Amino acid sequence: MRYAIYGAGAMGTVLGAYIAKAGVEIDLINHNEAHVAALKEKGAQIVGKAQFTQKVNALLPSAMQGKYDIILLFTKQRNNPEIVTFLKDFLAENGALCTCQNGLPEPGVAAVIGAERTYGCAVAWGATLQGPGVSELTSEADALTFSLGAYRGGTRVNEIKKLLECMGTVTVEENFIGARWAKLLINSAFSGLSAVTGGTFGEVAEVRASRKIAQRIIKECISVAKAAKIRIEPVQGHNIVRVFNYNNPVKKWISFKLIPIAMKKHAALESSMLLDLRKGKLCEIDYINGVVSAVGRKYGVATPFNDRTVEIIHRIEQGEEKINISNVRLYDELF
Repeated sequence: MRYAIYGAGAMGTVLGAYIAKAGVEIDLINHNEAHVAALKEKGAQIVGKAQFTQKVNALLPSAMQGKYDIILLFTKQRNNPEIVTFLKDFLAENGALCTCQNGLPEPGVAAVIGAERTYGCAVAWGATLQGPGVSELTSEADALTFSLGAYRGGTRVNEIKKLLECMGTVTVEENFIGARWAKLLINSAFSGLSAVTGGTFGEVAEVRASRKIAQRIIKECISVAKAAKIRIEPVQGHNIVRVFNYNNPVKKWISFKLIPIAMKKHAALESSMLLDLRKGKLCEIDYINGVVSAVGRKYGVATPFNDRTVEIIHRIEQGEEKINISNVRLYDELF
């Protein structure tokens, strides 16, 4: 069997190192020449919450050959149509492409390669690329979990599960869209606000002003999912809907107090959108908070805090705002 991680940046490098460490041969593919060269020369250097160096097989997309049985996709969604079309030629006839991206990418992937070859995985941990060949795992060991599902009728779930289990705990979700929505809720609240404020997930959760906004974003996500008849799955055993879907002042106060506790294992994580913005790149906001807003419009649910987050990020991309904690003031009129 031939396996590959396409888009082996921060997270893909960590996962690939764990898989290689377990004795499974897998190709780590990335367009960043310096990163690939460092991986070839020194191996994958994992720092942060795990500390090890692992020899890996790294290559540029131009060096890809033959067909793969399973490709794990870790690129940004912005270029999915082109990337998935490119990967289609490298996928075995009965091969599987498992998107490990944020948001809800599976329908778009399935449109290119077919629903039966499309799988999705909501990844509950985070990583940051520190330099060529060096990736920092920013989540605690007991947070290394995956929620895996077949988009429609696929038969290779167990094989993908075995790959991912080289690193952490894998739950195969019957209600995969509900698992996706759980991750989307977290990303909308904390990835979005990390990009808006420049803070880590822990800082977003600790600062009172940004925590209030995160609380409202979470509430909107739950309301939209309910209107769309999506049952949000627990995250790492915790029923986030029961905790954060407040309907009276006491429950609202409790949910507000619990947010920093809920983010404790991921406190050091910085949003990949924030890293993109710092590099002057466009980010994935339309595929995170923008998805919540779009589904909200479809079902007639107002999403002002998600809408404002999308608006602020686009203003940052256009140079009209700067990344700063003071951006929380741009939400004041919504309360």
